[in-house]
Amino acid sequence: MTASLVDGIRAELREIADPALAPGQQAYMKSTMPFLGVRVPAVRALVRRLAKGETDAALLKASALALWREAHAREERYAALALMALPALRGDAATLPVHEEMIRSGAWWDYVDEVAHRLRDLLDADPERFALEMRIWADDEDFWVRRAAIICQLGRKDATDRDLLEYAILTNIDDDEFFIRKAIGWALRDLGKSDPDWVRAFAEQHPLSPLSRREALKHLG
Repeated sequence: MTASLVDGIRAELREIADPALAPGQQAYMKSTMPFLGVRVPAVRALVRRLAKGETDAALLKASALALWREAHAREERYAALALMALPALRGDAATLPVHEEMIRSGAWWDYVDEVAHRLRDLLDADPERFALEMRIWADDEDFWVRRAAIICQLGRKDATDRDLLEYAILTNIDDDEFFIRKAIGWALRDLGKSDPDWVRAFAEQHPLSPLSRREALKHLG
Protein backbone atom coordinates (compact mmCIF):
# COMPACT_ATOMS: atom_id res chain seq x y z
CA MET A 1 0.00 0.00 0.00
CA THR A 2 2.89 2.35 0.76
CA ALA A 3 4.30 1.76 -2.73
CA SER A 4 0.87 2.39 -4.24
CA LEU A 5 0.51 5.81 -2.60
CA VAL A 6 4.09 6.82 -3.33
CA ASP A 7 3.89 5.71 -6.95
CA GLY A 8 0.58 7.50 -7.40
CA ILE A 9 1.98 10.76 -6.05
CA ARG A 10 5.08 10.52 -8.22
CA ALA A 11 3.06 9.77 -11.34
CA GLU A 12 0.57 12.60 -10.85
CA LEU A 13 3.30 15.12 -10.05
CA ARG A 14 4.80 14.39 -13.43
CA GLU A 15 1.42 14.53 -15.16
CA ILE A 16 0.63 18.04 -13.93
CA ALA A 17 4.19 19.41 -14.17
CA ASP A 18 4.94 22.46 -16.27
CA PRO A 19 8.61 22.09 -17.26
CA ALA A 20 8.75 25.77 -18.17
CA LEU A 21 8.39 26.65 -14.47
CA ALA A 22 11.15 24.34 -13.28
CA PRO A 23 14.30 26.39 -14.06
CA GLY A 24 12.96 29.48 -12.31
CA GLN A 25 11.86 27.47 -9.29
CA GLN A 26 15.26 25.82 -9.02
CA ALA A 27 17.10 29.13 -9.35
CA TYR A 28 14.89 30.87 -6.76
CA MET A 29 15.38 28.07 -4.24
CA LYS A 30 19.11 27.75 -5.04
CA SER A 31 18.46 24.02 -5.24
CA THR A 32 20.86 21.37 -6.48
CA MET A 33 17.87 19.04 -6.73
CA PRO A 34 15.84 19.74 -9.89
CA PHE A 35 12.19 20.77 -9.97
CA LEU A 36 9.44 19.27 -12.09
CA GLY A 37 7.51 22.50 -12.41
CA VAL A 38 4.62 22.05 -9.93
CA ARG A 39 3.64 24.85 -7.57
CA VAL A 40 3.48 24.02 -3.85
CA PRO A 41 -0.31 24.54 -3.47
CA ALA A 42 -0.87 22.06 -6.30
CA VAL A 43 1.45 19.54 -4.63
CA ARG A 44 -0.50 19.82 -1.39
CA ALA A 45 -3.86 19.50 -3.13
CA LEU A 46 -2.69 16.41 -5.00
CA VAL A 47 -1.47 14.75 -1.80
CA ARG A 48 -4.70 15.51 0.07
CA ARG A 49 -6.74 14.01 -2.75
CA LEU A 50 -4.68 10.84 -3.14
CA ALA A 51 -4.45 10.25 0.62
CA LYS A 52 -8.04 11.25 1.38
CA GLY A 53 -9.55 9.12 4.11
CA GLU A 54 -6.26 7.41 4.95
CA THR A 55 -5.94 6.98 8.72
CA ASP A 56 -3.04 4.54 8.91
CA ALA A 57 -0.34 6.69 10.51
CA ALA A 58 2.39 4.12 9.92
CA LEU A 59 1.60 3.92 6.21
CA LEU A 60 1.56 7.69 5.82
CA LYS A 61 4.83 8.09 7.69
CA ALA A 62 6.51 5.35 5.64
CA SER A 63 5.23 6.93 2.43
CA ALA A 64 6.56 10.33 3.47
CA LEU A 65 9.97 8.87 4.25
CA ALA A 66 10.09 7.02 0.93
CA LEU A 67 9.25 10.17 -1.01
CA TRP A 68 11.77 12.18 0.99
CA ARG A 69 14.70 9.77 0.89
CA GLU A 70 14.25 8.67 -2.73
CA ALA A 71 13.36 12.07 -4.18
CA HIS A 72 14.65 12.96 -7.64
CA ALA A 73 12.72 16.25 -7.75
CA ARG A 74 12.06 18.79 -5.04
CA GLU A 75 8.30 18.48 -5.40
CA GLU A 76 8.56 14.90 -4.14
CA ARG A 77 9.94 16.27 -0.91
CA TYR A 78 7.17 18.85 -0.78
CA ALA A 79 4.74 15.95 -1.16
CA ALA A 80 6.44 14.19 1.76
CA LEU A 81 5.95 17.30 3.88
CA ALA A 82 2.30 17.43 2.83
CA LEU A 83 1.79 13.83 3.95
CA MET A 84 3.26 14.67 7.36
CA ALA A 85 0.69 17.46 7.69
CA LEU A 86 -2.32 15.16 7.31
CA PRO A 87 -4.68 14.77 10.31
CA ALA A 88 -3.64 11.17 11.03
CA LEU A 89 -0.07 12.31 11.76
CA ARG A 90 -0.60 15.78 13.14
CA GLY A 91 0.45 15.94 16.78
CA ASP A 92 1.67 12.32 16.79
CA ALA A 93 4.74 12.11 19.04
CA ALA A 94 6.21 9.32 16.90
CA THR A 95 6.69 11.78 14.04
CA LEU A 96 9.40 13.81 15.79
CA PRO A 97 12.33 11.72 14.44
CA VAL A 98 10.93 12.11 10.92
CA HIS A 99 10.68 15.88 11.31
CA GLU A 100 14.22 15.97 12.63
CA GLU A 101 15.52 13.93 9.69
CA MET A 102 13.80 16.25 7.24
CA ILE A 103 15.31 19.32 8.86
CA ARG A 104 18.83 17.94 9.05
CA SER A 105 18.93 16.42 5.59
CA GLY A 106 16.90 19.16 3.90
CA ALA A 107 18.92 21.99 5.43
CA TRP A 108 17.11 24.83 3.70
CA TRP A 109 14.45 27.31 4.72
CA ASP A 110 11.56 26.01 2.60
CA TYR A 111 11.75 22.59 4.25
CA VAL A 112 12.56 23.79 7.75
CA ASP A 113 9.83 26.42 7.91
CA GLU A 114 7.18 23.91 6.83
CA VAL A 115 8.35 21.34 9.38
CA ALA A 116 8.14 24.03 12.07
CA HIS A 117 4.35 23.97 11.70
CA ARG A 118 4.36 20.28 12.57
CA LEU A 119 6.46 21.00 15.66
CA ARG A 120 3.76 23.46 16.71
CA ASP A 121 1.22 20.65 16.39
CA LEU A 122 3.35 18.54 18.72
CA LEU A 123 3.56 21.37 21.24
CA ASP A 124 -0.20 21.79 21.13
CA ALA A 125 -0.70 18.05 21.69
CA ASP A 126 1.78 17.69 24.57
CA PRO A 127 3.13 21.08 25.67
CA GLU A 128 5.29 19.92 28.56
CA ARG A 129 7.07 17.11 26.73
CA PHE A 130 7.78 19.00 23.54
CA ALA A 131 8.80 22.22 25.24
CA LEU A 132 11.64 20.17 26.72
CA GLU A 133 12.48 18.74 23.30
CA MET A 134 12.54 22.20 21.73
CA ARG A 135 14.87 23.48 24.45
CA ILE A 136 17.30 20.74 23.45
CA TRP A 137 16.89 21.65 19.80
CA ALA A 138 17.51 25.33 20.58
CA ASP A 139 21.04 24.43 21.64
CA ASP A 140 21.82 22.03 18.77
CA GLU A 141 24.98 22.32 16.67
CA ASP A 142 22.89 22.45 13.47
CA PHE A 143 21.55 25.98 13.00
CA TRP A 144 18.61 24.68 10.97
CA VAL A 145 17.49 22.64 13.98
CA ARG A 146 17.91 25.74 16.12
CA ARG A 147 15.90 27.82 13.63
CA ALA A 148 13.08 25.30 13.87
CA ALA A 149 13.10 25.56 17.67
CA ILE A 150 12.87 29.35 17.47
CA ILE A 151 9.93 29.46 15.04
CA CYS A 152 8.07 26.35 16.22
CA GLN A 153 5.41 28.45 17.97
CA LEU A 154 4.36 30.64 15.05
CA GLY A 155 0.61 31.07 15.13
CA ARG A 156 0.11 29.84 18.70
CA LYS A 157 -0.90 33.35 19.86
CA ASP A 158 -2.00 33.26 23.51
CA ALA A 159 -0.95 29.61 23.79
CA THR A 160 2.67 30.61 23.13
CA ASP A 161 5.04 29.28 25.77
CA ARG A 162 6.91 32.50 26.47
CA ASP A 163 9.53 30.79 28.63
CA LEU A 164 10.35 28.44 25.74
CA LEU A 165 10.45 31.30 23.25
CA GLU A 166 12.71 33.35 25.51
CA TYR A 167 15.03 30.40 26.03
CA ALA A 168 15.26 29.64 22.32
CA ILE A 169 16.01 33.27 21.47
CA LEU A 170 18.50 33.96 24.24
CA THR A 171 20.37 30.74 23.50
CA ASN A 172 20.88 32.00 19.93
CA ILE A 173 20.95 35.75 20.39
CA ASP A 174 24.69 36.09 19.68
CA ASP A 175 24.61 33.92 16.54
CA ASP A 176 25.42 35.95 13.43
CA GLU A 177 23.80 33.46 11.04
CA PHE A 178 21.22 35.30 8.89
CA PHE A 179 18.62 32.54 9.15
CA ILE A 180 18.85 32.57 12.95
CA ARG A 181 18.58 36.34 13.24
CA LYS A 182 15.66 36.38 10.82
CA ALA A 183 13.94 33.60 12.79
CA ILE A 184 14.28 35.51 16.06
CA GLY A 185 12.68 38.58 14.55
CA TRP A 186 9.95 36.53 12.88
CA ALA A 187 9.04 34.69 16.09
CA LEU A 188 8.83 37.95 18.04
CA ARG A 189 6.86 39.73 15.30
CA ASP A 190 4.35 36.88 15.26
CA LEU A 191 3.81 37.00 19.02
CA GLY A 192 3.58 40.79 18.79
CA LYS A 193 0.25 40.40 17.00
CA SER A 194 -1.34 39.02 20.18
CA ASP A 195 1.00 40.29 22.92
CA PRO A 196 2.72 43.49 21.76
CA ASP A 197 3.62 44.59 25.28
CA TRP A 198 5.64 41.42 25.93
CA VAL A 199 7.51 41.79 22.66
CA ARG A 200 8.28 45.48 23.23
CA ALA A 201 9.55 44.71 26.73
CA PHE A 202 11.67 41.82 25.48
CA ALA A 203 13.21 43.97 22.75
CA GLU A 204 14.02 46.70 25.28
CA GLN A 205 15.66 44.29 27.72
CA HIS A 206 17.83 42.25 25.32
CA PRO A 207 20.55 43.11 22.77
CA LEU A 208 18.86 41.91 19.61
CA SER A 209 20.73 42.18 16.33
CA PRO A 210 19.57 45.05 14.09
CA LEU A 211 17.88 42.52 11.76
CA SER A 212 16.06 40.74 14.60
CA ARG A 213 14.97 44.02 16.18
CA ARG A 214 13.74 45.46 12.90
CA GLU A 215 11.70 42.34 12.15
CA ALA A 216 10.36 42.07 15.70
CA LEU A 217 9.09 45.65 15.90
CA LYS A 218 8.09 46.06 12.24
CA HIS A 219 4.37 46.43 12.99
CA LEU A 220 4.55 47.73 16.54
CA GLY A 221 5.40 51.35 15.72
